[in-house]
Amino acid sequence: MSTRDQILNAIRANKPAVTTAPLSPAGQLTIYDDPVAKFTATLESIGGKVEWINKLDTVKEIVHAEQAKGLMVADLLGGHLQESGAYFADKPADFLKDIQLSCLQAVIGVAENGAVWIPESAMGNRLIPFICQHLIIILQKDKIVSTMHQAYEQINTFEEGFGVFLAGPSKTADIEQSLVIGAHGARSLRVFLLDQEG
Repeated sequence: MSTRDQILNAIRANKPAVTTAPLSPAGQLTIYDDPVAKFTATLESIGGKVEWINKLDTVKEIVHAEQAKGLMVADLLGGHLQESGAYFADKPADFLKDIQLSCLQAVIGVAENGAVWIPESAMGNRLIPFICQHLIIILQKDKIVSTMHQAYEQINTFEEGFGVFLAGPSKTADIEQSLVIGAHGARSLRVFLLDQEG
């Protein structure tokens, strides 16, 4: 018998009994009276910024200002999603690394940790939320839930092969115990809460 077989047999012989995952009763979850205020406070405490808008004109102005400087922008909002998504879909990291600003639509916000859920269909390319320098997220204010439990109840993992929860700009303190912003993703994150259809 090979060493590999010995190891696998030992694992099979000592495999623990299957148990069902514990459920969190709804009564034990923290439900915030004002999930929007909690989301805002949490996200801003981890380096993100939250701004209120009632139409997308503010974001369009930011996009146009960046483009006027000759900078690359991945505008994947609303009417631009299909066109821009198709443009960026097959681009390699070498090309995408020059994206200065990305604008994406999130479908869920989570108050307890300031995270937003972005499905793959809203990204254009899986690399875009991580490789751009600055990230703008649009989120309908009524899509904010209190907890990750509630967020997961709304996510159908069979609909899309990929999605991501993002919270704040990228940061790490693994390098010589010094805080580094943008090491693994965007250097800044602004969430624009849409008060009504923009």
